Amino acid sequence: MTVDTETGEVVASTESEGFLRLNNAGDGRHVLVSAGEEFRVFDTGLIAEGHGDHDHYYEQAPALTGSAIEAPEAGHVVAHEGKTALFADGSGAITVMDSAAFEDGEVSADEVQEHSTDAAHHGVAVPLSSGALLMTQGTEESSNTVQVLSPEGEVLAETTDCPGVHGEAPAMPTSTGDVVSLGCENGPVIYRDGAFHKVPVEEAYQRSGNLFGNQESPIVLADYKIDPDAEQERPTRIALIDTLTATMTTADLGSAYWFRSLARGMEGEAMVLTYDGELNILDEKTGEIIHEVKVVEPWEEPAEWQSPAPTVKVGADGFAYVTDPAAKKLHVIDVEAGIVLSSFDLPKTPNELAIVTGDAEAPDHEHAEGEEHAEGEG
Repeated sequence: MTVDTETGEVVASTESEGFLRLNNAGDGRHVLVSAGEEFRVFDTGLIAEGHGDHDHYYEQAPALTGSAIEAPEAGHVVAHEGKTALFADGSGAITVMDSAAFEDGEVSADEVQEHSTDAAHHGVAVPLSSGALLMTQGTEESSNTVQVLSPEGEVLAETTDCPGVHGEAPAMPTSTGDVVSLGCENGPVIYRDGAFHKVPVEEAYQRSGNLFGNQESPIVLADYKIDPDAEQERPTRIALIDTLTATMTTADLGSAYWFRSLARGMEGEAMVLTYDGELNILDEKTGEIIHEVKVVEPWEEPAEWQSPAPTVKVGADGFAYVTDPAAKKLHVIDVEAGIVLSSFDLPKTPNELAIVTGDAEAPDHEHAEGEEHAEGEG
């Protein structure tokens, strides 16, 4: 479903086979649909055209473009610094392209760069502003290595101290370049100033597999799990990782959450939707709760992660969006004010969610002053 978040109108409903996952393509218009063996390109219809010091916005009918990028066991999509990287878990192949390559809905072979890992695994890749590529290495059985490779394939930096590596989040760059945090099962690891830095933790097992950053902040929000034997751990603590000092603080929310509960605000706010139905908006530096917004009825993580449960996303417009599968609703939250702005009824149960506003999610330059924002679509 494509939903106008100003009116709640379902602009379009598009059928497609398989369990579908939604990923922002990075250009503020297209969504990449993970569908088994490929990433399908979906055009939301939001068009932004530059006009001097501002943009003009137009709309057309949302639709699958018919274009797809082959990727056995299509996995993570990362948009960073004007580039978008797609990871194929089934082959270990990495496809990198300009985020603007999706502009006409077709992606040609001459617009992409192909890379490969040593073996197939559930991994991730991050394009860096220097032209280098940060990527995981591993096998289907285990993964503990993260590398940074030059455009020529030379290993510029490496760590093997990241067992169970999963999840990534760019943070505010330093004067020497990009900063990226990754989750491990013995505490996170940070790539900064051309080298990897381990974040010390008290526990022998500490997993942060879901991380959320903000390019204007050195702090990364992450989940915090400490039970290696749990089939379905229900943590109440979250982590706030300082990428400049490679240290971490935690905050206990008093109620559990799951991997789709976490998001970051445009001003760096940390957001977590907990089982009690509240969206907790926290100060990223202190972990202090700024707002507790009652959004949905109490809920719990389903036994199967593919099953619908509340999901939180933030768009380039600064609003937070929360799906409410139990009530078949989409809620829009004003993060700064800490209030629910709108609640829209949906004709079907929402599950995956992506937000586009017409503005690039991963620009390779700072937004121009006076830039306008269009109303978003989910």
